[in-house]
Amino acid sequence: MATESGIALTGEIAERINSALENRKPLTVSYVGLDNRPHMSLRGSIHVHAVDQLAIWVRHSQGGIVEAIGSNPAIGLLYRDADSRTTYVVSGRARVAGDEDTRRAVFDASPKVEQDHDPERLGVAVLIDVDEVKGGTVGGAQVSMTR
Repeated sequence: MATESGIALTGEIAERINSALENRKPLTVSYVGLDNRPHMSLRGSIHVHAVDQLAIWVRHSQGGIVEAIGSNPAIGLLYRDADSRTTYVVSGRARVAGDEDTRRAVFDASPKVEQDHDPERLGVAVLIDVDEVKGGTVGGAQVSMTR
């Protein structure tokens, strides 16, 4: 069921996103870099932070995605499980969280293997306000949510 925002990252969607790295299906993130070109990367720390929000722990606090979203917050994510033929395409707006409580919560919710890559917690928490989710499983349930 969608929330007031129209987005509800619950149930199967939340399970798949939260266990993506563990299941060897990390999400692909796309954004527009400072060079005005598209960039993509696999991210293992993506997880549901709220019913209409995702979070990523980004180990490098400067450059790349962090600087890019400061200029253009538009971001896209792709989840794909070829075995079950499940795909979710997510779009939203990203920002770096400024408060320590959010940084700690995002880091702590990230998979241990991701935490181990940044034991000093030098990275930043990126929050993504989800605007749209589309997809589902071929021959199964389909999802179309828009803020």
